[in-house]
Parts: sequence; structure tokens; C-alpha cells
Amino acid sequence: MDRVRNNVPMDTPLERQGLFLAFYRFVTGLLFACHGVATLFGVLGGPQGPAPSLGEWPGWWAAVIQLVAGVLVVLGVATRAAAVICSGTMAYAYFVVHQPQALFPIENGGEKAALFCWGFLLIAAFGPGRWALSARLTSPRAVAHERS
Repeated sequence: MDRVRNNVPMDTPLERQGLFLAFYRFVTGLLFACHGVATLFGVLGGPQGPAPSLGEWPGWWAAVIQLVAGVLVVLGVATRAAAVICSGTMAYAYFVVHQPQALFPIENGGEKAALFCWGFLLIAAFGPGRWALSARLTSPRAVAHERS
């Protein structure tokens, strides 16, 4: 139901929820993919620390996951699965790399890992929404069911 103030339609935030979630999904996936690109190709400021060699565990594999899964999240294709993988990757990074140094993220430098972990978990829970490429590739009946 549209509200009107001074002859200007006003939308409630709930009516724009899908659009804001799409922006959140897009920005989070893009930032994550940028980390993968930086680590793998030495661009965008390069890797944080020494660049991993081809196939090196866990650095090279983490960068590949960041790039591939981040792009999938940006596009909204296989979003839930990609977001769960991203979230798990960041949980692993937090508990293996950061948490042994100190308990809290502010103390151990794990803020980005914690934020990405919880952010991707949110995306996995809410799904890609109708502004995703997968919504455009599915049947109109499935899209109509998702909207209801």
C-alpha cells in the first residue's frame, strides 16, 4: 500500500527490502571477489602478506574460493551454496589464523573474516532475491512462487 505525502508516493523500507538485500549481496560478493583477485593476480593492492604459490594450502585455495564464490554471489547464481562456502571459508580463517592470537576480533585482526563470515551467512539465509540472475533464468511460475 502506497502512502502519499505532499502528492509524492512514499515507500516503506519493507517494500524496498529486496532491492537493499540485492545491493548488500552485490557489494559483499564484489569485495570478497576483489580479495581473491588481489591475492591471485597481485592487483588492487596485491596480497596481504606473501603471495601463495599455485595450489598452496590454504592461501591459494582460499583466494580461488574468494574469487569464484564471490562472483557467483555478485551474479546471484548458486547464491546460497556459494554464500555457505564463503561463510565457512571465513570461519576457518578466523578460527585457524586469527583466534589463536586473541579471543576478540578487534584484538586479533580478524574483523574482516568475522564480518564476511556473518555477512555471507545472512546472504545464505535470505537467498539471492528476485534481483539475482538465477531469478531471471528460472521459470516464471517459480519466480511468482518466490514473490508470494
